[in-house]
Amino acid sequence: MRTLVDLGETQVQALDDLARKDKRSRAAVIREAIEEYLKKHRVNDQHDAFGLWGDRKMDGLAY
Repeated sequence: MRTLVDLGETQVQALDDLARKDKRSRAAVIREAIEEYLKKHRVNDQHDAFGLWGDRKMDGLAY
């Protein structure tokens, strides 16, 4: 899927420098950066969102 993103000149230059250093395309560097970001910010467990009844002694269903 193609995505349009506006980047600053310094960001483009930094991406080009990394791509050249690693002998990869700019797109490959961007894909890797996005994957790392998603791994870092991904919610891994449904219990992370559980909250309202987490500290209560009463069962939420029984309530």
